[in-house]
Amino acid sequence: MPFASVQDAQEFLAQNPDIDLFELFILDANGVPRGKLLHRDELLAVYASGRPLPSTILGLSINGDDVEDTGLVWEVGDIDCRAYPLAGSLTRMPWRQIPTAAVQVSMHPSEGMPATVADPRHVLVQVIDKLKAEGYHPVMACELEFYLLDQQRDANGRPQPARQANGVRPQAPQVYGVAELEQVEAFLNDLYAACEVQGLPVRTAISEYAPGQLELTLEHRFDALQAIDEGVRYKRLVKGVAHQHGLQACFMAKPFGDQAGSGMHMHVSLADAEGNNLYASELADLEGGPGTLLRHSIGGMMSTLLDSLAIFCPNANSFRRFQANSYAPLAKSWGVNNRTVSFRVPGGPANSRHIEHRICGADANPYLAAAAILAGIHQGIQQQIDPGPAITGNGYAQAKEFLPTDWLTALRALEQSDWAKEQFSSEFLKVFLAIKHTEYREFMGEVGEQDWRWYLTHA
Repeated sequence: MPFASVQDAQEFLAQNPDIDLFELFILDANGVPRGKLLHRDELLAVYASGRPLPSTILGLSINGDDVEDTGLVWEVGDIDCRAYPLAGSLTRMPWRQIPTAAVQVSMHPSEGMPATVADPRHVLVQVIDKLKAEGYHPVMACELEFYLLDQQRDANGRPQPARQANGVRPQAPQVYGVAELEQVEAFLNDLYAACEVQGLPVRTAISEYAPGQLELTLEHRFDALQAIDEGVRYKRLVKGVAHQHGLQACFMAKPFGDQAGSGMHMHVSLADAEGNNLYASELADLEGGPGTLLRHSIGGMMSTLLDSLAIFCPNANSFRRFQANSYAPLAKSWGVNNRTVSFRVPGGPANSRHIEHRICGADANPYLAAAAILAGIHQGIQQQIDPGPAITGNGYAQAKEFLPTDWLTALRALEQSDWAKEQFSSEFLKVFLAIKHTEYREFMGEVGEQDWRWYLTHA
């Protein structure tokens, strides 16, 4: 895995003499950035010889607690593991009040042990390398939906959509509303400006299917790893710019029971080494149905969907998103230009042909989600799995094999999957499943407002 050079840091320091603080971060299994705040005079050493981070940093629950069953705590003495900066990740954080830059790191393949096996980015790199070895270069982009919320809760302690520039709190979805985008133009203006500073290819903004819900698209990248790196940094940036505006950007999968959930739609195609779209070369006309490679790719993702569901939907709240007629898919299904299915082949010219994977919640770890998607595609190609006929019309009404709608079933499916052990390694799965089973037990053991409202008086 190539890391950044010392020269990269030297050039950045010379061009940014005002920056004294550097946020060094690594993404954990839950997709939470964790790390340290460094001073300017510490930066070059990080590039020259890495930075020691405790093994436990990649074995934490979503609440930041040690998960002992990961094997990264007492068994190894919370050993220091060396992480190195990723090329292109050293950028200014323009939303910070004090001039600050961010640098993303990843565990070194050997110096980072034992935490290396738990680094989600390594999981994706390994899957990409397998595809490239067979001549398939994955092209990807991710779309993240999110809510803009007030930092203050309502009178009942519940989250609420942020007030617009006109002082009104949105009540109706107003999907695709341009007036709604105008009402948050100050936030969007700073968001686009920050993305430009960080080199993130952010394009179209959309008012989504709920009050205060937005989506901005990221361009496809020939280098799938670059696309996911950019998705990770974009999510961090959105939260930062929202905070700068006194708002909270919420990527929770289902923050409101009566409103649309937030998904992370992953767009994927396969190219040759020269960048030619291998899906496009098979068939110029969508009416006849996708060609063989595309069909096998979809078939592979369908065949591994249950095994991967705990990665695509990693939290208890993730499963609240699966509701009929909600634009969140419910079954193993695919179709052409159809948003009621799980795997959608959008329309458009042949050279843009790709698959839109619509399962993931916005709370999924982008590295792990992309790894599971590409590993499923790889299996479909290897085993020439046919996905069956495409769905036309209402995919919800025609669904035959529904996805599980509970967390524990998904965790057990991943735990029992031989395919997952082969693709992601048993060492990584040990860490991931230990974290998730611990979170499951803690979540189910917590008694809260809904329990009291339902059972306190009537049970």
